[in-house]
Amino acid sequence: MKVKGNHFETIWIHKDNPAIVQIIDQRFLPFDFRIEDLGSVEEMVTAIRDMHLRGAPLIGAAGALGMYLALAGAKGPLSEESVAERARFIKSSRPTAINLAWAVDRVCNAVATATDFNAKINLARQMALRIIQEERENCIRIGRHGVKLISEISRRKKGEPVNILTHCNAGWLACIDYGTATAPIYLAHDKGIAVRVLVDETRPRNQGARLTAWELHQHGVPYKLITDNAGGYMMQQGMVDMVIVGSDRTSPFGDVVNKIGTYLKALAAYDNGVPFYAALPSSTIDWELDEGASGTPIEERDGEELRYMEGLDHGRLTGVHIVSADTPVLNYGFDITPARLVTGIITERGITKANRTSILQLFPEKN
Repeated sequence: MKVKGNHFETIWIHKDNPAIVQIIDQRFLPFDFRIEDLGSVEEMVTAIRDMHLRGAPLIGAAGALGMYLALAGAKGPLSEESVAERARFIKSSRPTAINLAWAVDRVCNAVATATDFNAKINLARQMALRIIQEERENCIRIGRHGVKLISEISRRKKGEPVNILTHCNAGWLACIDYGTATAPIYLAHDKGIAVRVLVDETRPRNQGARLTAWELHQHGVPYKLITDNAGGYMMQQGMVDMVIVGSDRTSPFGDVVNKIGTYLKALAAYDNGVPFYAALPSSTIDWELDEGASGTPIEERDGEELRYMEGLDHGRLTGVHIVSADTPVLNYGFDITPARLVTGIITERGITKANRTSILQLFPEKN
């Protein structure tokens, strides 16, 4: 995607120094666009844990490159146990998004085939770059499938804008490029289909307000920021044509784990007959999950995310406490939307109903 007319992706190896991974540091958006250099596995884990970067596909790519940095930065050959220890360290940084463990395990499996340590480093780099390429292509394919849904609504509305509500940030900032939930929106906009995106602010970290709104603005897509609690009313008033969200982990039965508040949007959509879609690459499907996704570790985050707000004050990024600093907080990061509330799941292989039979028809190798 473009930032002030220049193409960017979210993560890459420094073109002049292969020992450095560069990322867009999302902590400063939308006020300041910064590139951060990461030169060690410890710095990568900090970036993932403290949300310098976030979003399930991007976390996976970061985890893969974290394994590359762990090997490339070692002072000598690492034992199998040392490699496994570094893998566990990376996986511990964010427990809910399954892409992280999926990508780290792929790198570990790749390097296990080599005996020479330099070969292991090269294999780690190659696998990380392969994962990045795959996830980039998956997002484009998700967009191509999802844009058909938007096109059909546009046809029924005789070209009037299609009003799409989304939650949190499942855009290109959460992925490598294009995004998951936003990929169909960007492709629709580029095809000349009139769309209007209703952007949930998404407490507690305001990733809709700070990230989704920013990237839609950069691409020229019409949008309006709304409070998290406005979506139900707007659905009642016929102001929402469809909901598209992303996912951090999805069960093979169609249950969707996503940013806290997604479940409430799905309930409102179901009650008002508004189609509710989750857009996600297959790397986000946890094939080991039971029905209901009950085995998902739901991240409980620091209470400061609710006590504290950050913004721009006369050109300076600053923050204030909005409640007493000793206010007790319960801050869950994700919730689970049961499959019965999900109209469909948009994947790189097509759109499927949210049930095991339909999902396995798209991914028969997982049967």
